[in-house]
Amino acid sequence: MSDIAAPIEAKPRDRTFTQWWPAVGSVLVVIALVIVPGLTQRQDILNRLFLLFLCITLGQSWNILAGFAGQINLGHAAFFGTGALMTRTLWLNGMAFPLAFILGGLVAMGFALVIGIPTFRLRGAYFAIGTLALAEVLRITVSNTNPLISTLSTDSIASYDKPSRYYLALGLSCVTILSTYLLSRSRWNLGIMALREDEDAAQATGVRTIQHKLLALAMSSFFAGLAGATFAFDSVSYYPHAPFQPEWTFDPLVICFIGGLGTLIGPVLGTAFFILVREQLSLQIQAHEIVFGIIFIMIVLALPGGLVNIWTRLRRLLGPPHKGSTG
Repeated sequence: MSDIAAPIEAKPRDRTFTQWWPAVGSVLVVIALVIVPGLTQRQDILNRLFLLFLCITLGQSWNILAGFAGQINLGHAAFFGTGALMTRTLWLNGMAFPLAFILGGLVAMGFALVIGIPTFRLRGAYFAIGTLALAEVLRITVSNTNPLISTLSTDSIASYDKPSRYYLALGLSCVTILSTYLLSRSRWNLGIMALREDEDAAQATGVRTIQHKLLALAMSSFFAGLAGATFAFDSVSYYPHAPFQPEWTFDPLVICFIGGLGTLIGPVLGTAFFILVREQLSLQIQAHEIVFGIIFIMIVLALPGGLVNIWTRLRRLLGPPHKGSTG
């Protein structure tokens, strides 16, 4: 009896470990990242990690609307740029940065909700093209009305502190991931996921499609606006239309498809791959964008679910055999 009981008692412990190790591992990684500025003063390392955190936030915010709700947004740069423009303007005009930071996210979210009501009447490719057109209109408008470069004051440059920017980007990426996780565990997620699978069927079963779309859009644009605010806080100088460039839409799109669209960890894996591989290619190959495009196509074809599927496949290979299996 003791021989039989031993493995039965071990199963709950194994299951508990499997459930909790991702959270424990994530906490350990965050702790390690927190102490990095105390271990090194190399600006290239801090800048690369800052960009990593910023792209995680931007990718995860795009993933909320496109991955979970199935609404492919090609105007994400509009929310990123709005947050950057609002925060930079308020901050350089004397407002405390924490307040300007939050207002940047809220204004981006308010703008998204205003344009979301009419654009959500469009579906599929028409919605994607409509959001892209709105983003381009906004970029051209900002470029024409703010043609001069935006530069920090002499006092701000003299007191520039990279670790504070680093910790802001790290904290924002953690909050974005946590908020996405809580959304995926909420009752709202059932309706949002139903929209992604079949909007007509979801509406026929009583799902309030517009409300669920607007919730996903609000979260997506809010964190995109905060990412833009972080960019504005970090950059010493840039043209005001720079945060509205299409790259701030298509970079998170590529990140999500590489890592795994509609998954929690996918944008994190996609960002790590995107930043590391693209930078190495840019240093070694002149036509690095073409090579990276080929790699992107190969990943999408080989792993339709993204890099996150690698872990799933390894877990199936290394996990215990299914009941009824032989050998």
